Amino acid sequence: MDVFDFIGGPKQLPLLAYLLPIPIALWLFAAEFKDAVRRTPNASMGERTLYLIDSLSTGFGKTYGWCILVLTFTTSYEVFSRYMFGAPTDWAFDASYMLYGTLFMLGGAYALSRNSHVRGDFLYRAWPIRRQAFMDLLLYILFFFPGMLAFIYSGYGFAEMGRRMNEHSSASPNGPIVWPFKWLISIVGCLMVLQGIVELSRCVMALRTGEWPQRLHDVEELEKVMLAKAEHGEYQVVKDLEELGVRKGDV
Repeated sequence: MDVFDFIGGPKQLPLLAYLLPIPIALWLFAAEFKDAVRRTPNASMGERTLYLIDSLSTGFGKTYGWCILVLTFTTSYEVFSRYMFGAPTDWAFDASYMLYGTLFMLGGAYALSRNSHVRGDFLYRAWPIRRQAFMDLLLYILFFFPGMLAFIYSGYGFAEMGRRMNEHSSASPNGPIVWPFKWLISIVGCLMVLQGIVELSRCVMALRTGEWPQRLHDVEELEKVMLAKAEHGEYQVVKDLEELGVRKGDV
């Protein structure tokens, strides 16, 4: 029996490739959240809820971010095989756009959680925090959520039609299934909506307090700064770290 018989043939590989990393993404999600809670023992329940969704976006973003290495290997292999041996592959083209699309789309919620999307902020960065928060809140309500909900709705119909047809790629002789790739549209839309709710909550918190609440990478950077200061012998920082360690049971 061929190994591919277990999954319905080699053309079913895209579905297997999407499903296999999910346990890793969920494990990373749990690890990120646990680490955030450990680093911020005094965080409120609301802040921990934000960290929970941040961790989910981070888990999937970091896991599927490894697609860039697979994409690099795939493209390099295709070029080497084509020009060195005169034997182009019949799968590299399909693999390349699926890998790049997966990398680009599943990185969206992760980038949003890190506030890393491109922003023309030559005016925005000079505003007070409350004005920034109000403008972000307005734009999320007027544009982000309607756009993402339309993204989910239209993507669902697009993907469901492909699933019912068991749609295969017509771009290459290999013809792998492409409907699992199309389901990413709705899945990513849901992840973006979840992360958008978190960002909306951050805007409300900033309007109330006048300060932006911490993100996961802010928590990481704060600990790094404190450790760097401790290495230079700043007494108060060393004392704070020791007290924090005692409360955590680390010292």
